[in-house]
Formats: sequence, structure tokens, C-alpha cells
Amino acid sequence: MVSAAEQLAANLNFSALAKAEELKKRIWFTLGALLVYRFGTYIPLPGIDPSAWDQIFRSQAGGILGMFNMFSGGGIHRMAIFALNIMPYISASIIIQLMTTVSPTLEQLKKEGEQGRKVMNQYTRYLTVLLAAFQSYGIAVGLEGAGNVVTDPGWFFRIGTVITLTGGTMFLMWLGEQVTSRGIGNGISLIILSGIVAELPSAIAGTLELGRQGALSTGLILVVLVTVVAVIGFIVFMERAQRRLLIQYPKRQVGNRMFEGQSSHLPLKLNTSGVIPPIFASSLLLPTTVANFNAGQGPDWFVAITTQLGHGRPLFLILYIGLIIFFAFFYTAIVFNPTETADNLKKHGGFIPGIRPGERTAEYIDYVLSRITVIGAAYLALVCLLPEILISYAAVPFYFGGTSLLIVVSVTMDTVAQIQGYLLAHQYEGLIKRSKLRGRRR
Repeated sequence: MVSAAEQLAANLNFSALAKAEELKKRIWFTLGALLVYRFGTYIPLPGIDPSAWDQIFRSQAGGILGMFNMFSGGGIHRMAIFALNIMPYISASIIIQLMTTVSPTLEQLKKEGEQGRKVMNQYTRYLTVLLAAFQSYGIAVGLEGAGNVVTDPGWFFRIGTVITLTGGTMFLMWLGEQVTSRGIGNGISLIILSGIVAELPSAIAGTLELGRQGALSTGLILVVLVTVVAVIGFIVFMERAQRRLLIQYPKRQVGNRMFEGQSSHLPLKLNTSGVIPPIFASSLLLPTTVANFNAGQGPDWFVAITTQLGHGRPLFLILYIGLIIFFAFFYTAIVFNPTETADNLKKHGGFIPGIRPGERTAEYIDYVLSRITVIGAAYLALVCLLPEILISYAAVPFYFGGTSLLIVVSVTMDTVAQIQGYLLAHQYEGLIKRSKLRGRRR
């Protein structure tokens, strides 16, 4: 016999979407917010010579600068008011979450529920302003030292750049929060996704044009396309992969009725941290972007480090992979608490067969979670590393590596799942209303 949930899921279609007024409003709000973001990536920063900056950018586009330009939807290439995107906010979130492990005050706030989260979010906003101002000043100084990019160098340009770029970041942070509360999906992730997707058509068109001119061989282009398709399929498979722990519930008596023992599963995702580790790792590499503005200048040790931080270079790859693995374990520890899960199972009478409830269950869950996180971290590192090497050493002239693919696929899957959840809830409410009407008629 088909369950009610399965029957509802089978009936999900476009007609259901047309009837879900609340969902349509949320989708239109999300699309409108993303349109505002895209418009902002075309508003240039005052005091910049676009042609001079275009030459500087093209000389550095194959490195980290190209990666952040992809994340910002071309905002760095155009040096727009949204050039910083929301990377300062992500960096601030990293710092606050790291501080919760060493600060008793922040750790207590984290345990206080909704009110504590509001206070921590406020701390994150304050820190975002400081980081954005610091990074904006660094960009202003870097632009002044990059040649004839700035038409009128000086403190007026620096202060104006700090105010403009910091204001752009704070506006995007607010816009992302509005999308999360009034739209569909996670607003911050969707902003990053829209930037990546917006730059993809022009990147593909440019690659095909180079193929037509003979600068790239047809075989190389086919290899890249096949690799992209294979990586996307691999990401979908791994993001859906789970390790299910069998949970058994004993027999229980309610009144005069005896209910048989039931069994269920505790699903543990292979990649519990999602797209957070690559995003966090990329954001921590942002300061090297300013260093690349003045590549080849300064002391010998500075030039050597800057060179090694270029796209596909050993130091860049080592740092990138190390940060991804670290944040995979760190963020998994933040979002999933084995002790709390074991306590909840014990309260409801559930237990893992062969494992004593309570502390032993928490240790077993932590044991399993740690080992599948090793696989998840290796998967993230592999997905982000292979396209990096291919694009770097095959000289493919656009940045659409594993990090971008992971963000696009994961955020799309999460957003589609939320839309399906809204449709399911809408149809379920419709069934309840119809059943009530039939009951009244009878």
C-alpha cells in the first residue's frame, strides 16, 4: 500500500506549483533579490580607469583573482561596488565559530538557542564590517600600486573605496538574510551560486571561440567537458550518500494497547559539512589576491611566496586542501553533536542494537561519524583538486573548477529540495481541507 507521503510526492507537478501562491511569492522575491545583486556587479567603483584595470586583471585572471572573480559574478573584473561580495561575512563567520571553541561566553551563547544565535549573528555583523573595511583598504592600496589604475590616488580615494566596498558587502549580507527569511533557499549560498552561473556562459563561449581559432585543441575541450560532467555526477552521488545506523525501539504499552517494537534509521551524511569547507578555504585565501596585484615586486621571499600562491602551484594546492580537510571536520563537529543525539535517543527509548544507551551510544556515533568524515573530506579535496590541476596545466582560459561545481550542484539540490518541501506541505494542506469538507457534507 502506497503511503500518503509517497502519494503526495508522486503528484508534485507544475500545476501544484501554479496553485501554491506563497511559494510563488517566495520564488519571485528570490529572483528579484538576485537581479538586484547582478545589477550591482555592473556599477563600477569610483576613481578607477576601466581599461587600465582590465589589463591588470587579464594578467592575473588565471590565478586566485580569477577564482574570486567567478565567485563575485564578474564584480572583480569590473571592479564593481560588490567586488568583495560576501567573503568578509564568511570570514567573520569562520572566526566567530572558531572562537566558540575557546571562549566560554560564546560557547554559552551557542547553547542558549534562538536568543543566543541572534547575539552571535550580531557579533558576526560587527566583525564583518571590520574585515570588509580592512580588506577594502588593502584593495585600495593595491590598486594605487598597480600602475595607472587609479585616476586620482590619495586618501580621498582610499576612504571612498573603503566606504563603497564595505557598504556593498553589508548590503549583500542584508540581502542574503532577506532571501533566507522571505525567499527560497539559503540567501548567502544563492548569491554565490548566481555569481558563478552568471559568468559560466561567457566563459564557455570564450573557450569555444579559442577552439575555433585553434588556440585550444578539440580533444582538450572534449576532455574538459567530459570531466565536468563526470565530476557533477560524482558530486550528486556523494551528496546523497548516507551511513544509516539502525535504531530499535522497544515494545510499549499505552493504556490497554500494546505497541510492537519499531525500528528506524539514523542517517549520517557522508559529507555533513556540505559546501562550507571549500567556501571557507577560498575565503581565507583572499588576502593573497592583493599580493598578486604586485607580483614580482618586493623582497625575494615575498616574490617566491606570491609565485607559489599562483593558480595550480604546489603551495596554493597544499593550503587549499589542508583548509578543506580542516573545515570538513571542524564544521561537522559544530553542526552534529553525538552526545545530544544519544541523549535524545535515550529519552525516547531508542537504542542502537549491541550498544548501551547514553555515553556508549554517543561514543559509537562519534566513532562512525569521524570515519565517514574522513571519506567526506577526501571527496571534497578530490573534487576541488582534480579540476584545479586540469585547468591549470591544460591552460583552459576560465575558472570553473571543483569548488564552483560543488557549490552549484549542492546549492541547487538544496533549493530544489526546499521547493519540493513547500509543494508537499501545500498539497498536504489541500488534502486535509478536502477531507474536512467531505466530513461536513456527510
